[in-house]
Amino acid sequence: MAATPGRLLQHWLLAERDQLPPWIVACFGAGIAAWFVLPGRDWHAAVVAVSLGGALLVYAVRGRWTRMELGARCAFVALLAMAAGTAHMAWRAERVAADPLPAPWFGTLSGRVIEREVQPARGQVRLVLQNAPALGLPDRVRVNLDLALDGPSLQRGAIISARARLMPPAQAALPGGYSFAQRAWFDGLGATGKMLDAPQVLRAGHAATGLDSLRARLSAHIQGAIPGGAGGIAATLATGDRGAISEEDAEAMRRSGLAHLLSISGLHVTALIGAVWLITLKLLALFPPLARAWRLPLVAAGAGALAGIAYTLLTGAEVPTIRSCAAGLLVLAALALGRDPVSPRLIAAGALLVLLIWPEALMGPSFQLSFAAVTAIVALHDHSAMRRWAAADLSWPGRAARFLAMLFLTGLLIEFTLMPIALHHFSKAGLYGALANMVAIPLTTFVIMPLEALALLLDLAGLGAPFWWLTGQALGGLLAIAHLVADAPGAVALFPRTGGGVFALFVLGGLWLFFWRSRARWLGLAPIGLASVLVALQPVPDVLITGDGQHVAITRASGELIVLRRRTGDYALQSLSESAAFEGKAIAMEDWREATCSAEFCSVVLRSGQREYAVLIGRNREQVPERALAAACRRADIVIAGRWLPRSCRPRWIKADRAMLARTGGLALYLGDQTIRTVASDHAGHPWWDRAIALREAERVARRDARRLSTRPR
Repeated sequence: MAATPGRLLQHWLLAERDQLPPWIVACFGAGIAAWFVLPGRDWHAAVVAVSLGGALLVYAVRGRWTRMELGARCAFVALLAMAAGTAHMAWRAERVAADPLPAPWFGTLSGRVIEREVQPARGQVRLVLQNAPALGLPDRVRVNLDLALDGPSLQRGAIISARARLMPPAQAALPGGYSFAQRAWFDGLGATGKMLDAPQVLRAGHAATGLDSLRARLSAHIQGAIPGGAGGIAATLATGDRGAISEEDAEAMRRSGLAHLLSISGLHVTALIGAVWLITLKLLALFPPLARAWRLPLVAAGAGALAGIAYTLLTGAEVPTIRSCAAGLLVLAALALGRDPVSPRLIAAGALLVLLIWPEALMGPSFQLSFAAVTAIVALHDHSAMRRWAAADLSWPGRAARFLAMLFLTGLLIEFTLMPIALHHFSKAGLYGALANMVAIPLTTFVIMPLEALALLLDLAGLGAPFWWLTGQALGGLLAIAHLVADAPGAVALFPRTGGGVFALFVLGGLWLFFWRSRARWLGLAPIGLASVLVALQPVPDVLITGDGQHVAITRASGELIVLRRRTGDYALQSLSESAAFEGKAIAMEDWREATCSAEFCSVVLRSGQREYAVLIGRNREQVPERALAAACRRADIVIAGRWLPRSCRPRWIKADRAMLARTGGLALYLGDQTIRTVASDHAGHPWWDRAIALREAERVARRDARRLSTRPR
């Protein structure tokens, strides 16, 4: 009988049947991603309805489950998983609903401290307060307090009062940028701000107890034993407390591709669990009666599990740590049962656990980076050629060379795997990360962490000082590697921000490449190649405008970046530079030879192809004569201002004033094809955007009505 496409598909699926379970999790994640990508509840409901309808159609056409062919079963389960993912994400977004502050607020803030984080590297303490209902503020707000104003009574449970300035959670400043408002929605935060003076403690809080107390004391002890930046990293490895890491060191770790070492996740948890499992197994094997009476792999797995759970709780139980601990526990279970511990199914089970609890984590770089790295490692070492190479009997020099080669291949694969994620979220990708990780990962896993653990253990007898010195030297070497790689020419490649469609191609190609085992896996290179071409062809925006209209940047083909204000803040300048794929020193517009600036406006003519665009940019919010403004607007193609402009201002193309930017958020203008990309196109239809717009409009209407009542003659 001739082989039909349907029969070929069935044979292929049967051959790959062990690889099918991870795709269930991938489809569940696709449903979650659809909730974030598609705007509005109607679209979300449509995804659920269409997916359920498709599943019912497959069931109706193919008959009962026992009679379904494997391909029909896969389609049925995939559609159900996608519907479940979208519905679960919608339920989660409604359950954590926290309305944001509608407008900036200044006054006396009173509330109870429910979270406290000391950040010595930034010279501040970060507090999360449960507000008094009478203030009319969001239930939970996050405020920063200067470290000099901190006090011993300012602990969890304390009720405090102080003058504060609060702001609504910041939306993304530019299209494709980071939206704190999205994160704040799921964290239940309605506002952020700063306390302006020392808080008055109305009721003292209780000192930290249990794990919180242990974490704080352990972090302080480590920083006392190892001063400087090395101590901050040592505290991070032991407790997850990153507050003592300076921004300079953190940026060097990011640029060198070593930032994953600062996030307590797969590397750290795996190293601890593996060490405890191996040590327990070898020690118990020294006692033959115990070895005969107990199943040593099971006992060692239990000890490793307890160590992993304790480490996860000690370091704050962040999402990546929980994910890594769950995956580690599954590996231990496989080892205890005599199963293969290196399997994509174990990674998929850990991912599903995280997505069931925190489905919003799917869209964050932490989840994506950690799971992508682990999946790539498992796929590489699960390959038949790698298994044969690892099992080959070699001499001592051969084993050493094999170890170094596998380490380099693993680092290289991780670098290429994580590059699309770094491009999507940060518009940058490291070029020397594989080489840096080749040294940094063994240094951290086999030198730094064992030395630190040994120093802590010997501190119980007061003998840890020599090992703290060795740990500090090793951490100093790690920081030296990070700074050396970060400062090297071409260490980081910058690219313009791409849309979600390009990133989806990378994800689809990567999953296809890593999940399957047959030769069909190489078809995943097609979407990856297409996405790479689209990244290379992505144009740089000609004009960037932040959502408040206060910051404007113009990119030039010569590689210059011109910014509106000479004193542009670090955060705004970083956002503009990342969106423009620019690294260097920006030029203030008033110093740019092609711009003409007055006290109120700057005017410039931009050329794109055969056309010229006259741009008028407001420098402040001072009032100008309306007739003169109207005349200037008529001569301009684009007018940009951080305030409301009168209706008489009618440029030929865009009037990006405060009224428009309140609806669209930040803008990216592409003059070549007259394309406009907005923040609203990325976030409209989702609660953190829609609720902020609705509350802001209600606040504006209330203030307008109040002004009318106050000016009405009595």
